[in-house]
Amino acid sequence: MLESGQILENNQNHYRLEKKLGQDTSRQTWLATLLDSRSQQTLTSGISHTEQVVLKLLTLSPQIQWDEQKLFEREAQVLQNLNHSRIPKYRDSFIIENLPGSKFSWFVLVQNYIPGISLQEALNQGQRFSESQVEKIAIEILSILVYLHELNPPLLHRDIKPSNLILGADERVYLVDFGAVQDKAVAEGVTFTVVGTYGYVPMEQFAGRAEPASDLYALGATLIHLLTGTSPADLPYENYRIKFTHLVSIDLGLVNWISKLTEPNIRDRIPTAREAITVLENKYNLSPPITNRKPTGSKIQLQKSANSLEIKLPQRGRKSLRTFYLIGLFTPFIWQIFQFTNWSINANGNILFYIIIILLLSSAILKTILLPVFGHTDLYFDREKFEIQWKIFGFCYKRKRGNIIAIEHIYKENPKTALAPMGITIELIKGQKFTTTPLATIERNWLIDEIADWLQFDLNK
Repeated sequence: MLESGQILENNQNHYRLEKKLGQDTSRQTWLATLLDSRSQQTLTSGISHTEQVVLKLLTLSPQIQWDEQKLFEREAQVLQNLNHSRIPKYRDSFIIENLPGSKFSWFVLVQNYIPGISLQEALNQGQRFSESQVEKIAIEILSILVYLHELNPPLLHRDIKPSNLILGADERVYLVDFGAVQDKAVAEGVTFTVVGTYGYVPMEQFAGRAEPASDLYALGATLIHLLTGTSPADLPYENYRIKFTHLVSIDLGLVNWISKLTEPNIRDRIPTAREAITVLENKYNLSPPITNRKPTGSKIQLQKSANSLEIKLPQRGRKSLRTFYLIGLFTPFIWQIFQFTNWSINANGNILFYIIIILLLSSAILKTILLPVFGHTDLYFDREKFEIQWKIFGFCYKRKRGNIIAIEHIYKENPKTALAPMGITIELIKGQKFTTTPLATIERNWLIDEIADWLQFDLNK
């Protein structure tokens, strides 16, 4: 049994256990004092020196899994070859055969102690992290991942989470606990034990196929935890995505960036730590993640970024060819009207009356035939205002503007006749209603969800 004050010896190094930092079934982590008369400080000053270190111990009992011992040894091997200011330095590793009070040998790994607290401890103490703090932490962690992922071969941490990130006394962030580290070159074609912590582990890592982007997912989940104060494992999911935006009030560019880190499909995720830094610097140009797939065959054009949403609804075209069937039915009747009008003008000379009839007829044809077939609508949204433009043959014949805050409802158009094609209606607080050109049902439902999602608008209110 390990106790405070106990001395562990390895050759000429002596370690006095001071405080237990963590424990599970087969592992213990201790803060210890290195009682080393041959330390570098002693050699240069001639004065006996003590310093604090961290001891990670694994009991080599018959009950431990072979994979657990293999990972522990792997951590010691990896740390010996790492040299980064934000990663604790390897100091020593050894096996103690005859530890008083223990029936089994212990594997001991010694590394530098980093004064500070873990981000998990800060969260447990009720600390909430601001948007600027989270961005700073993100960049510092990414700089560490750039180093790890660009080694030859790349190293994957595979267990990034708040408890493995130390906020040092120098206010810098350090990455610790390399017990799950994986050499990607060795990993290819080899079956590995699934490691990581639920809520921070992407799907491909559960399948044993971790990539550099897997560490980025864990980073994104960690940032969500810092912003919301809630573990991602306890947050709701939709289409395998972590839902967190309803719990925070932060810049949309940062929201989109974190969402790109935590894309469930690795192909949609930001692939590298270096690229993640670049994208963060240009976060306002980043498109939000695709939350709803556009219906197959749809010609709707949708472009969105953190600050704008632009939608172009195409003309219905062939979808309204039935209108031309009606035109064919009524063409003889319309022709007779023109013939009758011509005869009446010659007979009576009352031109004004018949001009009015022709104008009314033309207006009806434009409204009921040409606009539904050839008309199209463009919608523009930013964070303060919106604009709708109704066009025909590319020319804008109607335009409406309004404030985003004035939008009260977004819903499908209420048709005046059954089975009539419907567009999307935007209703303002004052009762004004603007309706787009008609859309197919699946397109209409998809587009309403897209607009509401970008505006963070509650469709049920």
